[in-house]
Amino acid sequence: MSLSVGRNVTAWAPAALVALGLLTAGCAGQDHNATAPKAGSSPSATPHGYVEGAKEAAEQQSRLLLNDPDTGDTRVLDLITGKKQDVSRTTGASGLTTDGRFGYLHTGSGTRVLDGGAWTVDHGDHVHYYRAAIRDVGRIPARAGAHVRSDAAVTAVTGEDGRATVYRRAELEQGKIGTPRPLPGTHAGAVVPYEEHLLALPGDGEVAVYDREGGRSASVEATCEEPKGDAVTRRGVVFGCADGALLIREDGGSFTADKIPYGVGVSAKQRASAFHHRAGSDTLTASAGDRAVWVLDVTERTWTRVKTGPVVAVNTAGEGSPLLVLQDDGALHGYDITTGRQVSKTKRLLTGLPESLADSATTPVIEVDRSRAYLNDPAGRRVYEIDYNDNLRVARTLDVGMKPALMAETGR
Repeated sequence: MSLSVGRNVTAWAPAALVALGLLTAGCAGQDHNATAPKAGSSPSATPHGYVEGAKEAAEQQSRLLLNDPDTGDTRVLDLITGKKQDVSRTTGASGLTTDGRFGYLHTGSGTRVLDGGAWTVDHGDHVHYYRAAIRDVGRIPARAGAHVRSDAAVTAVTGEDGRATVYRRAELEQGKIGTPRPLPGTHAGAVVPYEEHLLALPGDGEVAVYDREGGRSASVEATCEEPKGDAVTRRGVVFGCADGALLIREDGGSFTADKIPYGVGVSAKQRASAFHHRAGSDTLTASAGDRAVWVLDVTERTWTRVKTGPVVAVNTAGEGSPLLVLQDDGALHGYDITTGRQVSKTKRLLTGLPESLADSATTPVIEVDRSRAYLNDPAGRRVYEIDYNDNLRVARTLDVGMKPALMAETGR
């Protein structure tokens, strides 16, 4: 298998070799470059990890989904090849989220689903990276404010009214929305797919556990007042609550709940209400009011409050990596999570930041993967690629030819 040459040659080449070694060891005797079985071949000849219509690669196939709500310009930037692809316009989007492959543009008339054409499949002992065609899938009747959460089999959409609907992932992958299946009752916050089930907070002091068909399969006694924010980690699903976090785990088919309290009094303005982290990491970040950041170590079940000054956006790659904070000076700051000390800082990267930025639906974001961070600069019509392991070095400045007010990374 040849290694493709693209972004981050120095940083990515070792990762690609490791991935290639894992693929070789974990999938011995299989042809990973094949994109389809030969005509007339038996099912046993189908390559391990084969996905119809997709090509397998030796490294993560990162792409950025970009949107300008004002003009509707919507674009996909391939971070490996540097190529940009325009897709159908979407105006009036209030947010852009992703599940690692699909982008969800939330508007007042529904949620547009865009297949970013890049994703990762983690088998535990080895990983597969795929790339395929970028395409519009359609629109689901979930308006601005809806929560969209996915796993490998289903996508759950929870509206502002608390009613949730489940879509089959296989149908989205085929380029169609498919037939929705409603869940019973109403829920506070997002319904989250996890370990072949769906986790939900119906507001009755319990965690509802549904099977993928929407049938109630179990309940977990737990309390989560005023739930806001959620994240899936390797340790389980985290829900943000008024007094801390609730961690739901699965073990041998049983579900349990652990509370992770703040340990100190936290006002409504200072609580963590939206989590940001690298996919696969167990370290979560969230704003803690206007001038600090929460770091939740899910493994250790501990909260750390880092005083940073005015916060615009925050993220981290996890253990051993700096806490990344975009502040109102337009610079990206790096903090040591353990000590809270600032250890690095870029020059001013963003200009024209509006007042009350934290209340804006198009606030710049920090997307983080295994070797790079990405910061969108709407006023500058560009995206910065940051090497967070090299003193926040700006590795590339990517001219995207549009105002990237909304951004999400796929391929993870």
